[in-house]
Amino acid sequence: MDNTLKFTDSHEWVLNHGDGTVTVGISEHAQEMLGDVVYVELPDVDSDVDAGDNFSLVESVKAASDIYSPVSGIIIEVNEDLGDRPELINEEPYEGGWIAKIRMTDPAELDDLKDEAEYLNTLED
Repeated sequence: MDNTLKFTDSHEWVLNHGDGTVTVGISEHAQEMLGDVVYVELPDVDSDVDAGDNFSLVESVKAASDIYSPVSGIIIEVNEDLGDRPELINEEPYEGGWIAKIRMTDPAELDDLKDEAEYLNTLED
């Protein structure tokens, strides 16, 4: 896993591209808890999101789970591959299973997220 990943308490991950944009998905732990993903509701490109807003939905054979935006900004791209292959979230949660890319309006919000070690420690509690 890349050290530039940050995590939320609600199990989303964020990859900072260093240019004001981030890629967002759900963690390995989250996809394991959900089980086999069968559907992903993607956000609309050009829509505004605030940190903590529900912006996507992932449905599995076990449950449906809201996905929350880790940062505020504008959705600039969504992973259209998930329409035909939602199982990418299970198979490649940190690569092919990403959900959306966001142009941040407040990059300082990244400071509120956990690094990998902090996130993994919360899973053990």
